[in-house]
Amino acid sequence: MSRPHTIRLTMAQALVRHLAAQSIDIDGRRERLFEGCFAIFGHGNVAGMGEALYAEREAFPTYRAHNEQGMTHAAIAFAKQHRRRRMMACTTSIGPGALNMVTAAGLAHANRLPVLLLPGDTFATRKPDPVLQQVEHYGAPSTTVNDAFVPVSRYFDRITRPEQLLSSLPAAIDTLLDPVDCGPATLALPQDVQAEAYDFPAAFFDERVHRIRRPGLDEAELAAALDTLKRAERPLLIAGGGVLYSADACDRLAAFAERHGIPVAETQAGKGSLRADHPNNVGAIGVTGSTAANALAEQADVVIALGTRLQDFTTGSRALYMDHGPTLLGINVARFDAAKHGGQSLVGDAGVALEALEAGLADWQADAGWQDKLADERRDWLAIVERVTADDGAARPADSQVLGAVNRAAGENGTVVCAAGGLPGELHKLYQTTGPGSYHVEYGFSCMGYEIAGGVGVKMAAPERDVYVTVGDGSYLMLNSELATSVMLGHKLIVVLLDNRGYGCIHRLQGATVGVEFNNLFEGCNTAPDGAPEIDFAAHAKALGCEAEWVDGIGGLEAALDRAKAADKTYLIALKTDADKATAEGGTWWDVPVAEVSSREAVTERRAGYDNNKQRQR
Repeated sequence: MSRPHTIRLTMAQALVRHLAAQSIDIDGRRERLFEGCFAIFGHGNVAGMGEALYAEREAFPTYRAHNEQGMTHAAIAFAKQHRRRRMMACTTSIGPGALNMVTAAGLAHANRLPVLLLPGDTFATRKPDPVLQQVEHYGAPSTTVNDAFVPVSRYFDRITRPEQLLSSLPAAIDTLLDPVDCGPATLALPQDVQAEAYDFPAAFFDERVHRIRRPGLDEAELAAALDTLKRAERPLLIAGGGVLYSADACDRLAAFAERHGIPVAETQAGKGSLRADHPNNVGAIGVTGSTAANALAEQADVVIALGTRLQDFTTGSRALYMDHGPTLLGINVARFDAAKHGGQSLVGDAGVALEALEAGLADWQADAGWQDKLADERRDWLAIVERVTADDGAARPADSQVLGAVNRAAGENGTVVCAAGGLPGELHKLYQTTGPGSYHVEYGFSCMGYEIAGGVGVKMAAPERDVYVTVGDGSYLMLNSELATSVMLGHKLIVVLLDNRGYGCIHRLQGATVGVEFNNLFEGCNTAPDGAPEIDFAAHAKALGCEAEWVDGIGGLEAALDRAKAADKTYLIALKTDADKATAEGGTWWDVPVAEVSSREAVTERRAGYDNNKQRQR
């Protein structure tokens, strides 16, 4: 008996069934493309999307979270940990639920990470308008809060007829999988249309196996790139996130760097693409870079920007390479990134490019003296790392010492998760990775509140790994609700909370640019007469279902980390840290404008230094 040509379903039922039918080929293995859907239901999605998700709950799991921004962070982290090969969807009601996702959409857009956003919307018919949570624009009645997703989505559509799904949903999925346009795709779903039925083609629900596209190279660009490299004596390669997202680029990079004697520096997004113990790894580059990478950058004659978008932290606000103006070779799957800063372009997948360059360079190597300098700078930097991460017995340790203890505890099987504040900079400089998957820091958007939710997504993606979330008290207080989600879903995290009583990173930046403490640490804020509260973070975490404790110093932290590893559910460790301590070694200038006119001499002095640094920008 032949199958029917059409199947009558609601728009929401068709959407969920189509998503459940999508698979992806990963190194010859076929896996579900979508792990499932995070959902917080409201009147705008419970009757349509909620009914559809219930019907497909075995083939397409639904996960409940506690905050719409948090669940979207978790979905994004899941995709990042899977190196953009698998992903999740998120659905909310219209109104505040939808708007809570907008911040996370911005994070996914900045970091070019795939997530499918399915916010409910107002009635397409407009018959009951204005409905609960609807904002009314008198001169633009079709405008809803979901229009806020437009600037932070790579693909956006509002589905006002069920049949529009036939073209729009595949287009959204293609965007999520595209190596150039990858980022959030948003389909706004009016709640009446979610429940409307249509005779959908049966073929729309056939399994489709996707593969990530790997664009090849232009022969003329490749020849020019080879010519540039063969003339180079002091090359430096900067590895960005594109190395991790290319199927085999990490292994190719390790072999390529070693064979040709090229030092490799890493961006935040690219950290972990080369193991920290690889002899050519000179550490982080730029504003939060190592002394080794930045010293080599200042002397390199060719800088190979491999899979990086060259944001300001990577380039030292375009001042790191000013003195000699090296040739910049941009190798990127995106033409937009390959051509940045007026560099020479080689457009294509990172792994494909490394394979082609390897074939064309034959036995060429960097200058022998340059390779010696690589080894010397690397050795000196590793000595600094060992010193600044060691326990000196301080009652309130520096961030670097806390992260050193986490690094030692994590070992080969750990993944460190972080996002905003001063911790990502210290991690970028100091953390010794064990390869892809061991380092998960969101810094393209530097979004406070990502850490715990992101940890949940990482654990969902890699349940076999120990996930270490490092978070400051300021970020924890912004978004901690997904601790309860981790306990509810059984995804164990080890959370290390550093309490410096305020926003320590911006406190230090304020000191460097303004010269005062104001409204960052609790002591510089308007408070009640008896001062800011002493927050018991361990008691709070216990109230959310976690195990938790306070510790003193690095010795106490290391003992607690052992207990946390042995625990069977999420475990939070809180300790007091020093808000004024940061690793002085390494780094370079960052363009943060200082007031041009001020009545305070401290500001005037800082402005003079700022003007001097501005002269170095290319």
